[in-house]
Amino acid sequence: MILETLGLAQSAELLSLSPPGWGGNLLRGLANSLQIAFGAFAFGLVIGLFGANGKLHGGVVTRDLLAIYTTVIRAVPELVLILILYYVGTDLINKAAQTLGYGRVEISGVVAGIWVLGIVQGAYATEVLRGAIQAIPPGQIEAARAYGMPPLMLLRRVTIPAMMSFATPGLANLWLIATKDTALLAIVGFAELTLETRQAAASTRAYFTFFLAAGALYMTVTLCSGFVFGRIEKWARRGQPSLKRSKR
Repeated sequence: MILETLGLAQSAELLSLSPPGWGGNLLRGLANSLQIAFGAFAFGLVIGLFGANGKLHGGVVTRDLLAIYTTVIRAVPELVLILILYYVGTDLINKAAQTLGYGRVEISGVVAGIWVLGIVQGAYATEVLRGAIQAIPPGQIEAARAYGMPPLMLLRRVTIPAMMSFATPGLANLWLIATKDTALLAIVGFAELTLETRQAAASTRAYFTFFLAAGALYMTVTLCSGFVFGRIEKWARRGQPSLKRSKR
């Protein structure tokens, strides 16, 4: 009993927000992870929205290029993609800057993380949104076109609201994938939650304590995200018959 009490006290001290505790480092890593996840998810949504429309309504060349993009991104492991996009992308940017007469560009880790994960998210979002758009009853799109709506107004006022109920479950999964994919950025030295946890555990040798704490933080993010997306899905399905009613 005494040993258990001492163990809990030691764990609480290690996880305290003030030094010598590492709790502040874990929370800072979580904030960095969420910042990149939000940015990458939003960037991926923009890519996915235009990519889905391009696959459905674009020309032959556009459809072929988007097919290559989504196939390659989904076929290659995400860790390999992160390494390629991070190092090759930063190298190309610096070479372009030097060609234009500028010095070496220091790219922020946050910007690089958002850019890399956003491209990965965009490939999956393209397919999720394409399927959601195809699930919209054709009569709604035809009626909007009959009223003379231009493409952007049609997208904003008809397509996006109508597809939300179909796309929300898939987008919720993409958001959770984005939060977990930030852990892969530890390999390029970005101080997100996983890297902060690894450093704290290596410094104190309390691996179980810190990785359990990191798992609890990821679980908290997952539960809160599930609640938020559940509310969004309920809002998107307003006015539609529920499953129970349809069975009756």
